[in-house]
Amino acid sequence: MSIIKNIKALVCLCTILIVSSVSLFAQQTITKFAVVDTARVYQAFYNNSKTVRDYEDKKKEAEAEIEKVTKELQTLHNRKLAADRSGDRESSQNLQMQITQKANYLSEYTATKNAELESLKRSMQNNDTFYKKLMDVLKSVAEGEGYSMVLSLTNDNSILWYSDTVDITDKVIKQLGLTVK
Repeated sequence: MSIIKNIKALVCLCTILIVSSVSLFAQQTITKFAVVDTARVYQAFYNNSKTVRDYEDKKKEAEAEIEKVTKELQTLHNRKLAADRSGDRESSQNLQMQITQKANYLSEYTATKNAELESLKRSMQNNDTFYKKLMDVLKSVAEGEGYSMVLSLTNDNSILWYSDTVDITDKVIKQLGLTVK
């Protein structure tokens, strides 16, 4: 009987060790995820950036010029219609030339300004200094909160749902010294 008791005790002990090992292994392999909305982080950075304010000023300037020329074109078009109705061919032709010149100017201006603004936007987005700082802060926040992986909500369309408790965006923005909106 003592051998049977020893075998039962040994089996019981092995079972306890196996269950403990599996439990310990499972606890060590649980991965804790976090998400960050990098678009919001970049927006917070750029809202505090002189470069972005300059970009926004140039954009508003271009939009104002486009609106002004568009109104001038509408006025010329209305004047041409009035000349056509009154039978004044010479004025109508003169106004048509002015309309064509303004339309060409507007087209060239718009293309030039759009290219300039796109170039400025690309240079802002490729700011390696900010990117390195962002990666350092992400690492710091993630390690401080016990996350082993951080996913970007902006770049990964495969995230279908997440709990707000794993969103570290505001913490990252604050640690970068930026204003949370």
